[in-house]
Amino acid sequence: MFFSLAIISFLIVGVSCGSSEPEFSFVFMCDIHLQPEKLAVEGFKKAIEKVNGLKPDFVITGGDLVMDTLETEFDRADMLYDLYLENSKQFKMPVHNALGNHEIFGLYEKSGVDSAHPEYGKKMFEKRIGKTYYSFDFKGWHFMILDSVVEVDRERYMGKIKDEQLKWIKDDLEKTGKHTPIVLGTHIPFITSMTQVYGGPLEANNDYIVIVNSKEVLELFHDHNLKLVLQGHLHFLEAIYVRGIQFITAGAVSGKWWKGPNKETEEGFLLVKVKGDEFGWEYIDYGWEVPPKSETEKL
Repeated sequence: MFFSLAIISFLIVGVSCGSSEPEFSFVFMCDIHLQPEKLAVEGFKKAIEKVNGLKPDFVITGGDLVMDTLETEFDRADMLYDLYLENSKQFKMPVHNALGNHEIFGLYEKSGVDSAHPEYGKKMFEKRIGKTYYSFDFKGWHFMILDSVVEVDRERYMGKIKDEQLKWIKDDLEKTGKHTPIVLGTHIPFITSMTQVYGGPLEANNDYIVIVNSKEVLELFHDHNLKLVLQGHLHFLEAIYVRGIQFITAGAVSGKWWKGPNKETEEGFLLVKVKGDEFGWEYIDYGWEVPPKSETEKL
């Protein structure tokens, strides 16, 4: 059975009472994998239309905005970024973007891109989208968007928060109140059950499935009010509640890379509703269906 609209929803701890408490909502959508093929643009537009109808205060993307710049030449990567930026203008609310592994330009040798290229690696994202990690505040909540992808060599990346970013997190937390609710947005997950669900209880995660130093990172929040960690990358929907923190891996807008549902999860995104210092969420199936083969076989 595929997860669909309103089937998966949680209310964490319980919503506090009182009309004076701030209320807002936001969307977390990840793994869009926008491309001119597979009618992905049409699918993304449908997702945006659904988001606009829900009228959240803002959107956070969880990385893998395009498909892909890891192994493509400059002209293709340039076109993909332009395609995402042009279509994302249709959102009627602010969008806070995160970097995914597929935004790292020219990392694979197959791309033919020299590492001396002025937009090599994460530089293309930084030039066209913005910072790879940053924070912002909204109605008493603190949001931290992390860069969880590290280039290992010309053929491999891994999930990790580098030392420079660890220092930034520490500095950012020093300016954040101990009781301020905090949300983290990351592409590669901190923790996941997917490997054990599909591979067996003794199956180990590898270094491109999870953040390898996740324990070290999470310990930085020990004396702070970390409430929610929003994750992408796996095209899989799960919710793990541990030590008072809700970790949600948020499925994928593209499902199985625009080929239908993936791992029993329909194409979709999260809608998060906040009241006071508590929140609820639901997974939104925005209604995309793979067109008949006759419409896509030449794409």
